[in-house]
Amino acid sequence: MRRVFAILIATLAFTAFANAQVPPSGNIFLGYSYFNADTNSSNRANLNGWNGSLEGKIFPFVGIVADVGGYYGTQNLFDVCGLTPCSYNSKVLTATFGPRVSFSVGKFRPFAHALIGVGHTSGMITGFAGSGSDTSLADAFGGGIDYHLIPLIAWRFQADELQTRFFSATQNNFRFSTGVVFHF
Repeated sequence: MRRVFAILIATLAFTAFANAQVPPSGNIFLGYSYFNADTNSSNRANLNGWNGSLEGKIFPFVGIVADVGGYYGTQNLFDVCGLTPCSYNSKVLTATFGPRVSFSVGKFRPFAHALIGVGHTSGMITGFAGSGSDTSLADAFGGGIDYHLIPLIAWRFQADELQTRFFSATQNNFRFSTGVVFHF
């Protein structure tokens, strides 16, 4: 009896060690991103850029996500410059981290996430010798859907409300991203 029990314990221990060698599943996303930025002025800025994320599954329906993005564009500043034509060339970078829940329904995989991290903005006003930059807390709440194309590859549509706090003011921004997802 002791011998059977010892063999059972050894088998379970070796199974646990072998299972620990298998990498967890997850995905990598790379794609285009549209960023409708709240500028705390009379109009909003439409920025274009990229978005990428890495997700590692910790449970079948729950993963941990690291999300990064870069958004670039030019905005006319009539309310700041008055009658003098000027524009603001801006760049916004974000890096956020947090949980994501998802499940599969046929070829679709809807998901939702809550991410927190940092954002950085910098820019220069043309027509003036002015520039500025700031780094602040950023959070993104949203989700999307992955559509399975072929084995290990899907297409993603994602929308987020991404909030930043640049220059001691709160900005409520909208982000839409789409692109390819590689599953591993």
